[in-house]
Amino acid sequence: MKTQLLPATDESLALAARLFEEGQLVAFPTETVYGLGAHALDRKAVLGIFAAKGRPADNPLIVHIHDRSQLEGICEVNDLALRLMDAFWPGPLTIILPRKAAVPDEVTAKLDTVAVRMPSHPVAMALLKACNLPIAAPSANRSGKPSPTSAKHVFDDMDGRIPLIIDGGESDVGLESTVISLVGEKPCILRPGGVTKAMLEEVIGPVDLAGSILRPLEKGEKALSPGMMYKHYSPDGQVTLIEGEESAVVEALRRLYAHADSEGHRACVMCFTEHVEALADCHPHDIGPKGDPSEVAHRLFATLRDLDDEKMDVIFSEVVPPEGVGLAVMNRLGRAAAFRTVNAEEIIRI
Repeated sequence: MKTQLLPATDESLALAARLFEEGQLVAFPTETVYGLGAHALDRKAVLGIFAAKGRPADNPLIVHIHDRSQLEGICEVNDLALRLMDAFWPGPLTIILPRKAAVPDEVTAKLDTVAVRMPSHPVAMALLKACNLPIAAPSANRSGKPSPTSAKHVFDDMDGRIPLIIDGGESDVGLESTVISLVGEKPCILRPGGVTKAMLEEVIGPVDLAGSILRPLEKGEKALSPGMMYKHYSPDGQVTLIEGEESAVVEALRRLYAHADSEGHRACVMCFTEHVEALADCHPHDIGPKGDPSEVAHRLFATLRDLDDEKMDVIFSEVVPPEGVGLAVMNRLGRAAAFRTVNAEEIIRI
């Protein structure tokens, strides 16, 4: 299959809409990351997403819409959902609600719920309006790899696997949407993102955090949301997270890099802007200022993909406090590292 990579124009969006109507796949930009879309109510089309990504069938998808009226055939909407939609749609918030029978099991991983969102990216909205279909769309990467934040990232993973990629520039947020479930006794964030717990609570009151946000799923525990798998968002190299007091972390990064380099590894560090100079001999990759988790979020997936391009096989990374957007960063970094974490002070004592 030849994959076309086209800029977002009226002509390319019309082509994309036609492909959706024919049951084919299209990758397109959203404000979070690039999505790989198919007609959400077409079971065969949805199965194509799993084949193209190599995605496990027990990992649910998110249904994207451009108008709330489309929800009528997809899910049961409650008052809390309407309040969240008023506050955050269009935008990077996914809401989990009871599904309706028209939604194929393949979209929901056979759960009784379905995840829905309305993206704010102008190209995504124009495409959804052009086809006027609900579009199931996970991130447009090979399963387990860092999510794509540019059309080039998508092409690297999907060339020859899908017919069309729409180029809408770099994603603004850089991390996938916040996912909140409204089907339990209390609203619960299953995947953190740019819409933070504090922002949600201003609108609907107390919100829980799923215990699996900063840990792997337990044996037999179902993935109720995309992005909950044990190892996810991962580069080819082994990622290790370094925690501790700031100066200790910098020294530990220096020592860990030197040891890995002496053993012949292609090693590097992911560090804050403030520490790039101190770690100049450690092949540093700047992930943004330490006090700006939103910028770290924006750079994270692109940095991980750069490390693949550079064939890095050992990667040591600083961490951010798991608060606000920092919680979303640590959720992604934790899974990229398969939760491999070391304490800086222990490294220094060795």
